[in-house]
Amino acid sequence: MNVALQRQRIDKWLWAARFYKTRGLASEDLGLGRVRVNGLVCKASREVQMGDRVEWRQGSVLREVEVLGLSAQRGPAPAAQLLYRESEESVQRRAAQAEAHRLAPEPAHTLTQGRPTKRDRRDQRALTQGWNERWSASAD
Repeated sequence: MNVALQRQRIDKWLWAARFYKTRGLASEDLGLGRVRVNGLVCKASREVQMGDRVEWRQGSVLREVEVLGLSAQRGPAPAAQLLYRESEESVQRRAAQAEAHRLAPEPAHTLTQGRPTKRDRRDQRALTQGWNERWSASAD
């Protein structure tokens, strides 16, 4: 007999909806207070039901979704996408973040030279410390 779920733990739902790779990772973020259900910080044992709004930070983007369904097991991605609906603001923030990331300069391109050699480090040290400071012959 297949009984439809009325409520489900939030850590299981986040895992089944494929927002986290493991339930342990979902529980960890819940334990650190990074996930909110209907605007309230919750623990992993908090039960969600259809219609609840879940928000959390994934990377540097705040995601907001509405729970549309519950699943007792983790299924394929197309089935997981039927469990939620992402808000328009969240979609726009993710698109803006992706565009900013795409347009950001590559940090490796700012390097003009490679790693300094041993001689380069010695020369730099000699300029900053100076010979007289290191081998002082003054009678102070």
